[in-house]
Amino acid sequence: QVQLVESGGGTVQAGGSLRLSCAASERTFSNYDMAWFRQAPGKEREFVSQITRNGSPSYADSVKGRFTISRDNAKNTVYLQMNSLKPEDTAVYYCAARIFTLYNYWGQGTQVTVSS
Repeated sequence: QVQLVESGGGTVQAGGSLRLSCAASERTFSNYDMAWFRQAPGKEREFVSQITRNGSPSYADSVKGRFTISRDNAKNTVYLQMNSLKPEDTAVYYCAARIFTLYNYWGQGTQVTVSS
């Protein structure tokens, strides 16, 4: 089964940038749609961004224009470039993968904290 490991989280000031990485163990990584979700304390997990197996990106309205998702199939890795970070972006960010409709493969998350 697919194993996902996130990295790149940290603490930044408002307006700063971070790049998250998600490394997949699956050799057929290129066949999966990939996505980023996030969960803040006391809140439900929410969708952030998705990139399909053929490279088509999509974003939640809250991050559109600030975040960019990309993938490197040769490295079995998906990235999330986060610019102009806001305090409300503070959350644990999770990488996820799917081959059908539901995202059912998940990493353990990486903490992003944005201070005001």
